Amino acid sequence: MGRFSKYSDEFWQQAAMLVVDDHRPVRDVARELDVNHDTLRNRVGALTRERATPGEPVSDDERAELTRLRRRVAELEPEKEILRKPRSSSRETWR
Repeated sequence: MGRFSKYSDEFWQQAAMLVVDDHRPVRDVARELDVNHDTLRNRVGALTRERATPGEPVSDDERAELTRLRRRVAELEPEKEILRKPRSSSRETWR
């Protein structure tokens, strides 16, 4: 059974909009409204997911960021594989 909230859904919606629309930090808004910042963060995530429209075209900035991140992942993959390989212990080299 869910917990009872002393705040309405409309209150949480407006609080989340303060964070998203005004680009304000969650902790600052939570402090001003005297609410738990984790609860507000959850509501902000829900609002963000609600506003996201699937299949929306990707902007040029987003496409450039994706390209940059894919290149970075390609650079880091070989490093990760090197770190996964078992290393010989120093005792084995002395024998």
